[in-house]
Amino acid sequence: QVQLVESGGGLVQPGGSLRLSCAASGSFFSGYAMGWYRQAPGKQRELVATISSGARTKYSDSVKGRFTISRDNAKNTVYLQMNSLKPEDTAVYYCNAVAWGYEYWGQGTQVTVSS
Repeated sequence: QVQLVESGGGLVQPGGSLRLSCAASGSFFSGYAMGWYRQAPGKQRELVATISSGARTKYSDSVKGRFTISRDNAKNTVYLQMNSLKPEDTAVYYCNAVAWGYEYWGQGTQVTVSS
């Protein structure tokens, strides 16, 4: 069982920045594939970014060039640095881990981009 706890969400003005963190339990974090997803009201959950155990990254077209996913295996933590935020980035952001073929989710953290 892998437990994920997100933090760092909040209210930010358009053009601002936030950094989300996701702390994972377990002794084999370095082997997990990690990702960030988001779900806006009335919409399906969508992929934001992923990072493999080998630190290869992928981004959705909507965030490419603005968001950066990274991981610190010593801290069992994955980050999502979000810059140049737009109102359409408003959503609940979820951390995801894939380990030994199983998928795990955090409880989500709200990000609101509004003036």
